[in-house]
Amino acid sequence: MSATPPPQALTHPTADERAADDGAFGWLRALGPRGRRAFAGAFGGYALDSYDYFTLPLSMVALAAYFGLDSGQTGLFTTVTLVVSAIGGALAGVLADRIGRVKALMITVITYAVFTVACGFAPNYETLLVFRALQGLGFGGEWAVGAILVAEYASAKHRGRTLGAIQSSWAVGWALAAVMYTVVFSLADDDLAWRVMFWTGALPALLVIWMRRRVHDAPEAVAVRERSTEKGNFAAIFKPGLLRTTIFAGLLSTGVQGGYYTLATWVPTYLKTERELSVVGTGGYLTFLISGAFLGYLTGGYLTDRLGRRRNIWLFALLSAVCILAYANIPSGANTLLLILGFPLGFCMSAIFSGFGSYLSELYPTAVRGTGQGFTYNTGRAVGAVFPTTVGFLADSWGVGGALVFGAIGYGIAALALLGLPETRGKELA
Repeated sequence: MSATPPPQALTHPTADERAADDGAFGWLRALGPRGRRAFAGAFGGYALDSYDYFTLPLSMVALAAYFGLDSGQTGLFTTVTLVVSAIGGALAGVLADRIGRVKALMITVITYAVFTVACGFAPNYETLLVFRALQGLGFGGEWAVGAILVAEYASAKHRGRTLGAIQSSWAVGWALAAVMYTVVFSLADDDLAWRVMFWTGALPALLVIWMRRRVHDAPEAVAVRERSTEKGNFAAIFKPGLLRTTIFAGLLSTGVQGGYYTLATWVPTYLKTERELSVVGTGGYLTFLISGAFLGYLTGGYLTDRLGRRRNIWLFALLSAVCILAYANIPSGANTLLLILGFPLGFCMSAIFSGFGSYLSELYPTAVRGTGQGFTYNTGRAVGAVFPTTVGFLADSWGVGGALVFGAIGYGIAALALLGLPETRGKELA
């Protein structure tokens, strides 16, 4: 007979943990030892996911010069990545429901690491486009699987801020990529530097080695998976009871990610070309943007528990749209104002994401949580990819700054999508 404690003992806090679950880090203590290891694995996976993603936007100007690309062709990199990520995310969600959260998470990390490194060896534009698309398979699945893994350990009281902290790792990876970009492009010629940036994408392999030994699924989720007859079933999320949720959650993800990836893709190019900043100058401006993003994730996580999932998203959809319009219309020569506004822009466009991990997890039952969250989040990525591509094709006539208005339209779509979704704050996942 196994000596493993029953699920309740592993997934719910003890009396001492409940007594200490308030304060700045009460949410972390309440996870328990197994939950904290799951948190570390998901945090590291998403940070490195972010790092590998940003190797491309930060190298975009050098890539365009090396291969002789126009704005439409460079914008297609992002579109292909995000469209294929929808396939990867949907498949990863199914795998998470069928073989477990941790195994699916490791598969996604290995996939995005391998193909990021492969991008550095691409001999031409077409090969790089293919490798970047394949990188999207892993990129698409990592966040959804990691968020579900942690959500199933977190209490209803703290789930928003716990998943908001996971989301903040995106800013950590982004910052690491910006630092690496500044160092690599300062020391190496552009024709080599962009390849070196992609080669550093091998870092996630170290995380997988640790996760294989130390991170485990929440026992209650394992129990549900073992007895469920609908695990990993796409048809289940389109049945009458979940169809409305799937449609509006997909629309919500489309709006938020359309807005976000418009900025993530084109702000580095905007700073370097239209604002004529140097490599070091671009890195400095991105520091303000990324610092705001990190604090936005943490603040948004707190507010999604205090205000509710829907109110938090509504609030920051409005503020993000306002910030984009202001950022893109700052007069030339007013770069100090551009620097300052980068902080609230990063804050708002990240705070809106903080509730996603908890919200999408709470919208679906355990047996199809991976499938539902993986499908809706990554379908949003795929459809939202139209936004940065549109900016790319309009940049030559409108300018990158003028075309960034499409990001604000994305946030408007997200706000409307909330009208079809319920509030889930306080919902237990067991």
